[in-house]
Parts: sequence; structure tokens; C-alpha cells
Amino acid sequence: MADKAHTRNFSIIAHIDHGKSTLADRLIQHCGVVGERDFHNQYLDNLYLEQERGITIKSQAITLPYKAADGQIYELNLIDTPGHVDFTYEVSRALMSCEGALLVVDASQGVEAQTLANMYLAMELDLTIVPVINKIDLPSADVESTREQISEDLGLDGDEAVAISAKDGVNIPAVLEAIVQHLPPPTGEAAAPLQALIFDAQYDPYRGTLVFIRVKEGALKPGETIRFMHGGGTYKVEEVGIFGAGRVPAKELKAGQVGYVIAGIKTVADTNVGDTITNAERPAEKPLPGFKEMKPVVFSSIYPVATDDYPDLADAIEKLKLNDAALVYQKDSSQALGFGFRCGFLGLLHLEVVQERLEREFGLSLILTVPSVRYKVYLSTGEMLEVENPAVYPDPSTIDYCEEPFIKATIFMPERYIGAVMELCLERRGENTNFHYPTPGRVELSIELPLAEVIYDFYDKLKTVTQGYGSFDYELIDYRRTDLVKLDILVNKEKVDALASLVHRERARIRALHAVNKLKDSIPRQQFKVPIQGAIGGTIIARADIGAFRKDVTAKCYGGDVSRKRKLLEKQKAGKKRMKLVGDVPIPQKAFLAVLQSDTDN
Repeated sequence: MADKAHTRNFSIIAHIDHGKSTLADRLIQHCGVVGERDFHNQYLDNLYLEQERGITIKSQAITLPYKAADGQIYELNLIDTPGHVDFTYEVSRALMSCEGALLVVDASQGVEAQTLANMYLAMELDLTIVPVINKIDLPSADVESTREQISEDLGLDGDEAVAISAKDGVNIPAVLEAIVQHLPPPTGEAAAPLQALIFDAQYDPYRGTLVFIRVKEGALKPGETIRFMHGGGTYKVEEVGIFGAGRVPAKELKAGQVGYVIAGIKTVADTNVGDTITNAERPAEKPLPGFKEMKPVVFSSIYPVATDDYPDLADAIEKLKLNDAALVYQKDSSQALGFGFRCGFLGLLHLEVVQERLEREFGLSLILTVPSVRYKVYLSTGEMLEVENPAVYPDPSTIDYCEEPFIKATIFMPERYIGAVMELCLERRGENTNFHYPTPGRVELSIELPLAEVIYDFYDKLKTVTQGYGSFDYELIDYRRTDLVKLDILVNKEKVDALASLVHRERARIRALHAVNKLKDSIPRQQFKVPIQGAIGGTIIARADIGAFRKDVTAKCYGGDVSRKRKLLEKQKAGKKRMKLVGDVPIPQKAFLAVLQSDTDN
């Protein structure tokens, strides 16, 4: 085990697709942690969703032994982080466990939105940053221009940036040397009282909760009794260790090390990410500063397709929450769908990932309601309500005014797409536009937008109009007045509570038309005509009809008197009318999912 002076804790941060996971793969291969037979690309992305989508969702840690040019053996603790704006929370947690970070920039794309956002996160935590220019093997790579951008846009020394190709393994030793030379060793005394920060956790059905920690002060050995300083639980340590190709048990974890603890923690709810672990007999004076609470921005209700699956869903969400501290949930119920959970997410990708993990890891079939944001509703009595669920929206006659959250969006793109992107932003009620030209041919657009317009399908549309070259980052700024209405969807004149949504009055008709047309295509035909309507209060603003099955009752009348045919048709019509009064229209699960899909998904 290396001493503190020969230990380095670092993260790799970057914009999406700039090559973090590929660089991590090359560092792992170069240090020989994993044999060639066991190695696979995206080695640290062990969620199948990460492998499929080619993105990192969870931070993962691994310890790399490295023999430096001076002959010394170093222990490098790498924590790989996501790049997508929805998972900034994972990044901030990983960075709290490090002293330094490699900031990867794509040699052909240059500095982008998340590059800046993640660098500021690292700077807030006083980390030492080493810039790395990746993808120098691409024909469009411009290393010198990227060095200039790093100096001008990021304020780092562009000449110090290590130019590499992670895909081809070019110049990887230079990155390892830069880590050893430029990043500081960890601080902390092994003799001091134990302080260890929990930065992640996982559930193992055989061992209970695995807690991932960074030891800041003191040391931790098996057999000791530990206490969670916020949670208050005490446990006996069964095993400690570091992350190699798998879990590698160790005799102890000392100050400065990153590793895991198994202590027979049976209940998932006892482990809080950001909590401090200390020794029960010799506790630390105060806990380490945790992470700032993440505020969910997108809300949706999750229901099981079969109501009998509700206990399984409850169990699954609790286990997922352990591994995803940003997920917020509470119980909810609906007339159409039964019991479920109202969940808060950091964005739409986060919502999709949670949905897929619940469906695939826990074998559940789910229905989600239309995503919404949290509005502030001021009543005539002067009272203020926070409403994100259309079911609890108050009577419009009691409302004085409403406010909705606004964001400041930063969009990086090639200059030629300004027109299309501006049109998209103005269509979504964008205001206060600013342009900045970091380098010739590239534009940084900052614009204020209502969050509700962004969560639905803005990111997909942006990627479409910029042919994949636009990058997008946002931060919440404030709440502003809005003309909010509750849009109800009626099937056969019955409100379907799970399809109700809160929308801006200008956008209500577009959203209503989208919903009724999707339902018309998804609900099977009945023996009677079924009207599907979008309504604000008692005003119908959109309608589509599903035609009835028609049996040709006149087929057996060859020629003959027309009144005979008329009589048969009238009889059929009366039968359909009677059926409509008692007929209940079943809405299939795919209809709920179809309403959620934006037009760009088709």
C-alpha cells in the first residue's frame, strides 16, 4: 500500500462524448490492473444502460498501481464521472473525494457547455486541474486552436495540456506522468480520529449495503465499530478494501485512500450519500461538510401496469435511491392507474434512466405520467402553494397569479446554426439573448427560457436543428409570472387524471392536439364512436374521434324497399347509443406512453 506522498486521487471530467471513459480504459490497460482476457471497452461503465447508450451515468472508482519515470510506485485512485447535464450531481460527489481532475477537451469540437460547467464545479472545490486534449487522431482535429481555447475560455495553461488519442492509446504515459507531477497528494493524518466521506453506495443481496468512502482523517480496519454521524446507526466493520478489477480486500484504509466498507448494513435507508463515518469509540468532533442538496426540477408519477406489482415497485425504488441519491419520491394515487409514486428527477435523461433501470433491473412494467415542473401558485388569500402535480392544482377562481421557474441556457454551436436555434428558442418563449464568439466559426448563445419548455423535447429538437453539433447546459435562475392553465384530456367525456398537465395558455392547444391525436392512434376502436377531447375547464380546445366498427346490417337486403334498409340502420344506431351509455373505453398502456413521446421520437 503506497504512503500518502505516493497517492493521487483524481477524477476525469469533460463534456459528453469527449472521451472520458475511453481515456479511463487506456489508463487501466497501461497500469495492467485488468488482464487482456477480462478487459472490455467502457470498463468502468458496468451498468448495461451505460454500455448500450455509450454514456456514463454512475461515478465508478478504481485503484491503479503505477511505476513512475523516477522508479517510484504510486497508487492512483481514479473516479470516473458522467458528462451529461442531468448527472452533474454525480460529478460533484466524485470531485469531493479528489484533490485533482483531468479536464478532457475534444480536439475537433473544442470547449463546450459541460466542459465549462464541470470545470467550475472542480474550481469551487479547489481542485488542481490538468487539461488533456483528446482525439488528435481525427482528421478535423485542431490541437493549436484547442490550446488557445483552453487558455482564453478556461483560463488554464493551454501549452501545458497533454495532447493524446485515447482511442489509439497515443501519449497515455504522458497523462500518467502529469497526474504524478502536477496533482497534489492527499492530506490527513492516519493517527487522527476517523472521518470518512460516503460518496456512493450499492446494494448487494448477499452482503447488504456496500458503502464507497474516501478516508479524510484516521484509519479504518475490519472489526472496528463505526457510526454514521448524520444517520446515527452503529455497525461492526466486516471488510474494507480498494477497487481493483473487482473488490480487493485490504487490512486497513488510511487517510487519503478511496475504498469500500462492508458492515452488515441491512436496510437501504440507513445509508445517506454525503454522511460521515467515524469510529464509535473515538469519534471525530464534527462531520465533514456533505453535499448540497440537489433540487429535483422534473416531476412525473410512476405506476405499475398491474396494481399487484405496487409492493415490488416500492422495494425497487428504495434500492435504486441508495445508488441514485438525486432521486426524490413520495406516494401517489390515481383513479385511472391506482397506487404509485410521485418522483422528482434532475432532468428528462435522468427520468428515462430511472425508468429503464426499474424496468430492467427489477423486471417491472411501468406507466409514467406527463413530466411537469414545480410552479408557485399565489391564491387570492395571499397564501402560496408549490404545485408540481396537476391533481392538486387549485380552483382557477381562487388563484391570484402563478409563477414558473426560468433557466439560463448556454448553447454552444457552429455559427451556421444560429438562425435555426434562435427560431427554436423564441418558439419556446426565450428572452434576453446574448451572443459570445469564443473562436471564429463558433457561437456561445445564452438565453433565458421557461424550464417547462425545456423538459419536454427541447434537447432532442436542438440536436436535430444543429445536426448533433449543438451542446446545451443550464442553471435555474428565478421564478417569473406566467399564464398557467390545467389541461384535461377526456376520453368518452370522462377525465383521465393521469393525462392531465399544467401548461402555459399559449402552448395548451398545441399540447392538446398532440395528446388527442396520439390517443386516437393508440386506443382500439369500439362498437360506438369515442370522442377524445382536450379541455381547459369547461372549454374544449381540441378534439379527435375514433370511429365505431360498422357492421353492414343491410347486406342481406338485395334491392327491395329503401325504408327497410333505413329501419335496420336506425335499429343499429339505437343499439350503439345504448352501448355508449354503458360502454367503458379501456385505455391501453401504449396510449399513455404515446402521449409522453414527442414528435421527434417517431
